[in-house]
Amino acid sequence: MSERLRPILKWAGGKRSLAERILKELPAQIETYYEPFVGGAAVFLALAEQKRFGRAVITDKNRELINLYTVVRDDLVKLLKKLESMQELTREEEYYEIRAQKGGTKIERAARFIYLNKTGYNGLYRVNSKGGFNVPYGRYKRPKIYDPERLTIAAVALQGVTIEVRDFEEVCAEAKRGDAVYLDPPYLPLSKTASFSAYHSEAFGLPEHERLAKVFAKLSKRHVAAVLSNSATPDTRRLYQNFKCSDVYVRRPINSVASRRGAVSELLVVSK
Repeated sequence: MSERLRPILKWAGGKRSLAERILKELPAQIETYYEPFVGGAAVFLALAEQKRFGRAVITDKNRELINLYTVVRDDLVKLLKKLESMQELTREEEYYEIRAQKGGTKIERAARFIYLNKTGYNGLYRVNSKGGFNVPYGRYKRPKIYDPERLTIAAVALQGVTIEVRDFEEVCAEAKRGDAVYLDPPYLPLSKTASFSAYHSEAFGLPEHERLAKVFAKLSKRHVAAVLSNSATPDTRRLYQNFKCSDVYVRRPINSVASRRGAVSELLVVSK
């Protein structure tokens, strides 16, 4: 995707580098585009840039993420003012002070989300079982917290878009022939210590992936164009063995061990 319309967040498992490959599997013209695990929104933004959908619905179970996109769409001026006031608060003690804050207005919550994303370790978003953000300080020299150009472009792309906290099965039930769905769930872990699925307090384990596979099959049966990304595990291959599966390689910089931050295989599943 172009430099002009880039994701506004760093995101573990973000699809910016794979967006072009994913777009090749989606229809040239889409009536309604659904993205139930919107995350960093790279695929949505790439499609928006190409004007390939008439309508879009982006959802996620992460309430703070959905609040952020809603605020970018509806209250950009207030958000930018708040972010500008936070640009110089980059010392370690300031980070932990802001990380400890709870609640606040929708503007304050959205600004805090961006602040923590830009200043926390590797841009990771991770919460504990109680929903508390627990990512350590990132030690960046000059993190760009206030980025009016990128946020303004994203705000334009989000105009008219439905943005909601919803379960993926409920969202996908609305899709019909002529629509398209891209599914980028929290990945099945490659090992017991490799999971980045804890981005909200609800678990997304194998039972949820099995439910998702059934939803994917229903989309295919209804002739909805559906594409899904996941880790290239034996379980993933088993769940989607009846569909077209391709191995794609992507660089993943988020790993506590620097030597493991390289190209890894992921699975791209297509309903057609």
